[in-house]
Amino acid sequence: MIKLVLISIVSMYAHALFAQTAISGKVTDKTGSPIEGANIYIEGSYDGGSSNENGEFSFTTSLTAQQTITASFLSFETFTKTMPVSKMNALTIVLREDVNSLESVVLTAGNFAAGDNSKASVLSPLDIVTTAGAAGDYIGAFQTLPGTSNVGEDGRLFVRGGTADETNVYIDDIKVFQPYNASASNLPTRGRFSPFLFKGTNFSTGGFSAEYGDALSGVLLLNTIDTPDQDKTEISLINVGAGIGHTKKWKKNSLSINTFYLNLKPYQDIVPQRVDWIKAPESFSGEAVYRQQFKNGLLKVYSALSDTNFELTQEDINIAEGIRFKLRNKNFYSNTSYTGTLETDWKLTTGASFALDKNRIGIEETKVHNETQSFHLKLKLKKRFSNRFQWFTGVEQFIEKFDETVDDPNFPFFTSDFKNTSTALYTEANVFFSKKFAMKLGLRGVHNYSLNYTKVSPRASLAYQLNTTSQISLAYGDFNQAPKQDILKYSSQLAPEKASHFIFNYLYQKKGRMLRLEGYYKTYDNLIKYTTAQPEYSSLYSNDGEGYAGGIDVLWKDKKSLKNFEYWISYSYLNTQRDYKNFERSATPNFAATHTASLVGKYWIQDWKSMVGASLNLASGRPYDNPNTKKFQAEKTKGFSALNLNWAYLISQQKILYISVSNALGTPATFGYQYANTPNSNGTFERRAIQPAADRFFIVGFFWTISTDKKDNQLDRL
Repeated sequence: MIKLVLISIVSMYAHALFAQTAISGKVTDKTGSPIEGANIYIEGSYDGGSSNENGEFSFTTSLTAQQTITASFLSFETFTKTMPVSKMNALTIVLREDVNSLESVVLTAGNFAAGDNSKASVLSPLDIVTTAGAAGDYIGAFQTLPGTSNVGEDGRLFVRGGTADETNVYIDDIKVFQPYNASASNLPTRGRFSPFLFKGTNFSTGGFSAEYGDALSGVLLLNTIDTPDQDKTEISLINVGAGIGHTKKWKKNSLSINTFYLNLKPYQDIVPQRVDWIKAPESFSGEAVYRQQFKNGLLKVYSALSDTNFELTQEDINIAEGIRFKLRNKNFYSNTSYTGTLETDWKLTTGASFALDKNRIGIEETKVHNETQSFHLKLKLKKRFSNRFQWFTGVEQFIEKFDETVDDPNFPFFTSDFKNTSTALYTEANVFFSKKFAMKLGLRGVHNYSLNYTKVSPRASLAYQLNTTSQISLAYGDFNQAPKQDILKYSSQLAPEKASHFIFNYLYQKKGRMLRLEGYYKTYDNLIKYTTAQPEYSSLYSNDGEGYAGGIDVLWKDKKSLKNFEYWISYSYLNTQRDYKNFERSATPNFAATHTASLVGKYWIQDWKSMVGASLNLASGRPYDNPNTKKFQAEKTKGFSALNLNWAYLISQQKILYISVSNALGTPATFGYQYANTPNSNGTFERRAIQPAADRFFIVGFFWTISTDKKDNQLDRL
């Protein structure tokens, strides 16, 4: 009996031994080059092996029937195939490059990403708010990047020969309708929103996605924090105001609130001003973000309000005593967005925004009251069909209502209003042919009901990786933009303005160093012209304007060469002309400088517990029109330069003393000239220089953070 059992056991082992099937083959990439070290195995078993230096592999298995063989290797997509085990011999397995690896190509033409999750990140959130001279304003930080012009008497973003109205701002992909604080002529404004609640940004100077429209030159995307890391309270005391913010975090939701009060009178009483202030600027602002985490998505509700008022006597060459100007602005903005996944693996993004902007303006005895209500509704669906193909489509609705009354004792009571309504459809596909070659194709269509036009705009970009450290990108796009408020309140019979972008980009990245070279050319068509000095009811309007802008942008950033020190250098060359507004012919507009450059540096001194920063902003002279000469826009101002310094000292881990000075050397600046409407007795048109309110601006502040971990501070927002 024992003998029979032993014979049976031996027979079973022999059967198993002889039932083993040999699996063999070769693993290569798409060029046929062997891949050494790839893992090949039968799913659900321990049977497998690795490829040798020739890409060859072999192992045995006792499994039979249909099985799935898998091959994987770093930076390549995993290969799987189901087939009979008996046919798993002499296999040729070709692995495709993983287009989502860190070494993969990215589409960068015209785009400056700023966030830790971007493979082509240019500025971190820390960079944006610690730039000397920016005074904590994200707009000021982006003005140190190539492709922008620093227009000191305005303060908004001017991109590649475009006006400030040609760049739109979005929060969580929902449009912001009044992104800048209210101001007066020749006095610079600031971004309306505090960086306190934002985790990063994306700034496009051209060729942007079909998802965004009604902008001819650029798009700035601001992204609020998804999930705060802890409870904390932040207190800010500075020489021009005070603020407090608090964040409360629960298990699946959180709330952040931030308020700030600003009053420039005490500061202006100490620092001499060129402006005759009757009431110094005073404002109150507040922001809040509520976040709710669901099983398959995230809901965010953002709201902001501000109340600003000031009064001054504006200097005017034509009026000896000047012009008395008074402004009270109230603005409310609310933004709700939801991002989540559906059961069918589609990603859903939807949201809406509402803005209410009220102005009470006094110009001598004339009273102007206006109100704008703006709505944006958006729905986007996105699906990742594979690592190599992603597609999204969406629809959005815009509604803008404007009402204005003008009460002038010398003229009849005047009212104007308009409603601007449009619907847009867009679609875009990202195609990765390999990790070295990618393409983006998009199409945007818009129908404007108020102006009765329909426009379709194609967008396309390509990127090719030259090697592991460098790549090139190309981008093209058509962009349309409806007339703005100052035109629509007088005329609703105009077509949209149009721009076409052509962009070439070279990007080099290696071990903390980055070089970006970008050349571009833009054409403008259907620009709006009018026959008076400023848009008026009696003006004649047309779309007869045109223009172009071309140039080269260079950015070098280095945070590797010296320990605790990082810097970037930017340079822009701009050649642009346009025939628009009341121009008598095509010429370079007065906001465009041919050469612009910035040098920004930051150094952390461990022994001093300090971060010190400096920036040098340079620009060649800007053109202006001198009526005493025959040539239009033929003269230029002197070049602009400003050295800015800041110092943040950690009194303790959560307490910071901050000092900043803009234009530390007090270098005088002239932004342009205002000429008299009529010549003097000698036949000469007299003029006055347009200059900043003061040569320098100082900030002294104390920032205190109270957090759960007792480590967090506001250094990343100074």
